[in-house]
Amino acid sequence: MADISQPTQNLIQKYNLWKNSLKPKEGVPTVHVDEVASKVASFYEQIRTIIDWKEEHLMRRAAVIRKLKRRFLDLELNNFSKEFAELLVLELVRGGYFANDRIEETKIKEVQKSIDKYVFILKNSPENKKNKVVVDFYNKLLEIAACEIEETLAPSIKEMALIDYMFTQMQERIKINENVYQANSLRKEEVDIQIYIAVQQSLFKLDNPIISYNILKYKYSQWDDPSEEELLKIAQNIYKILGDMDYELSHPLGKKFYNICEKYDTPYLLLGDILIKDNIEEVSKKIQEPPLLEEMIKKAYSKRLTELKTKIRRAAIYSTASIFITKILSLLILEVILAKIFSGHLNIVSLIADIMVPTLLMAILITTIKRPSSKNLNLAVLETMKIVYQKEKTDTYEVKLSRKRSAVTRLTLSLIYLMGSAITLGFIYWVFNYFGFPLSSIIINMIFIALVLFTGTAIRTRSRELSIEEESAGILGFISDVLLLPITSLGRWMMNKWKRYNAIVLFFNILIDMPFSAFIEFLERWRYFIKERKEDMR
Repeated sequence: MADISQPTQNLIQKYNLWKNSLKPKEGVPTVHVDEVASKVASFYEQIRTIIDWKEEHLMRRAAVIRKLKRRFLDLELNNFSKEFAELLVLELVRGGYFANDRIEETKIKEVQKSIDKYVFILKNSPENKKNKVVVDFYNKLLEIAACEIEETLAPSIKEMALIDYMFTQMQERIKINENVYQANSLRKEEVDIQIYIAVQQSLFKLDNPIISYNILKYKYSQWDDPSEEELLKIAQNIYKILGDMDYELSHPLGKKFYNICEKYDTPYLLLGDILIKDNIEEVSKKIQEPPLLEEMIKKAYSKRLTELKTKIRRAAIYSTASIFITKILSLLILEVILAKIFSGHLNIVSLIADIMVPTLLMAILITTIKRPSSKNLNLAVLETMKIVYQKEKTDTYEVKLSRKRSAVTRLTLSLIYLMGSAITLGFIYWVFNYFGFPLSSIIINMIFIALVLFTGTAIRTRSRELSIEEESAGILGFISDVLLLPITSLGRWMMNKWKRYNAIVLFFNILIDMPFSAFIEFLERWRYFIKERKEDMR
């Protein structure tokens, strides 16, 4: 029998607390919505999922953000309704983001309290009083508010427990080389924040809004329930607070912390999967026996690998569909207009190619994903054993500065990068031009290919979620990096720009989303009215 480390014992207790929180409380009133209205709303939300695709764990919060922004249209917040929380919660339950009859009605008051807090911050921010509130600042605060609302309705007890567990261990394991401090590239007081950010990014692929919310709770223990004096102080400094977090989230050395946490996050994920099992007392006893723990690790690894394949396949389908609907559809309309203007007729072959080329490219990227080797499983077992049991010696991972490059070296590398871009774009142009495609179609296809390359590369990166072993690229990998990385970077840039200027999403938000929500609310009221009339007939 091996000694379980104290952090692991604490983690087991927190998972036990999480399981107890899932048990429904008897006699407590819960939020109920009409089943018919819920089915209609849920169907619409499935369509929105394709249009505004994000990773699965971000979809619910994306819906909260969308609904918050729709109701916060007035930047001055003059016509803010005190019934907003109830309307928002009902809409989220109807959309299928939360189970019917599971959320306690008292949660509505908690959500309203959170909303009131952010309205107060917006109203009392000096920038707002000076009429200098920019849309980015406004949106950023609403996104953090959405994180708090989601946390109120569905507390992430086990996720935060695992984050805290990995954070505590990484604080001991990650060491900073002295040359980092000497070069003023990082201050000692910034280390913990960078580790905390990297753990969240690697473990659960959390994005900036939820990480920002967690940092606020980490820095300000009173953030969830501040006094009036504390809240006023936060409001007066909120612009600086958010600016400091932007710096922390984009710190030049952040990638080095992330790379370490990303490589060693697998044992934490597997341990979390083991603790999810029904009888946690039995599981905690088995963990004390190394042979039994090894067996559980292998089962958890196999199950997560199977689930990962399903997630990758679903992400490929949904992300490709999203690109087609929100981006390719926009560009196809543009191509039709350009064809009518310049050539007077529409080339059907070029339109078919516009659809088939990105689809085939995505299929190639997904089908060529490699499975982790058997060596990776052995490493996963070994690393999980290391974090679970008490050890006299702890592994350490060093963060150090990259070697400085001379001006000549930087110039040479930049030229090679540009040459790779020129060769790839030139080859794409030559192929389409050889088959007689018009210039407008060639440019649009280049955009399609860049978008799909970026999306497919992101999915391939996600497929390495369980990988601990070093990846050997080889000659072909090196050549593909030189030729495709510049185009992939272009796709990333365009994808980020599209988030701000997406005509299809804007069309749905303004012309469909708002009227549809009003229709669903009316349908539910009508259904309740009919039920009351039926009851009167008895």
